[in-house]
Amino acid sequence: MTLLEAIEARHSVRKYKDIPLPEDVIAVIKQKIDQVNSEGNLHIQLITNEPKGFKSILNYGLFGGISNYFVVAGKIADDLDERAGYYGEQLVLLAQQLGLNTCWAGLTYKKVEGTYTLGDGEKIVCYIALGYGETQGTERKHRSISEISNVSDDTPDWFRKGVEAARLAPTAVNQQKFFLEYVGEQNGKPLVKAKKKFSLAGYTSLDLGIVKLHFEIGAGKDKFEWC
Repeated sequence: MTLLEAIEARHSVRKYKDIPLPEDVIAVIKQKIDQVNSEGNLHIQLITNEPKGFKSILNYGLFGGISNYFVVAGKIADDLDERAGYYGEQLVLLAQQLGLNTCWAGLTYKKVEGTYTLGDGEKIVCYIALGYGETQGTERKHRSISEISNVSDDTPDWFRKGVEAARLAPTAVNQQKFFLEYVGEQNGKPLVKAKKKFSLAGYTSLDLGIVKLHFEIGAGKDKFEWC
């Protein structure tokens, strides 16, 4: 499964089967965690065989059977949430490629003492549920391309492909509060701007990181620069 295929196949799943993660799968995931933590200056941790993290009063009846999850954490900084989204989604797409299911969780989780560690100045941004879903989830309604971008007959084809991939990015309560703008060329390099919009639900910076990753996968990271 390619990353684009993973983007198209992946949907949020909240109910999971009681099947442990195989050791070889865990090893692949941990290797990727080391990579994204290094590249993104984060402290993401994989928690396995721990059933209490999603047994919160806030998610009563919403989640079920979750005993594996990512704790997405990092040192407090203005861009922490965006980095958490960008690199956390890399783990989400890898999980999909490995035949697993996932679900981002901003509030509906419980911090279980002794399951994770935090360094000085670090905080938890969110959790991501992980495992073998009871279903593969269902596709949600998405905003139109014109609502989330300035795609037109004058913008390049790679930009449209990037927007189409970004359109499938998971966002908090499916809000899709972002806009992608093809700015034009500067010094021979096409420029793209990604902007977050106001949302009462919050998490727009986290969402923007996820959106940027999806756009890069769809458009081709070498086709443009962010501005």
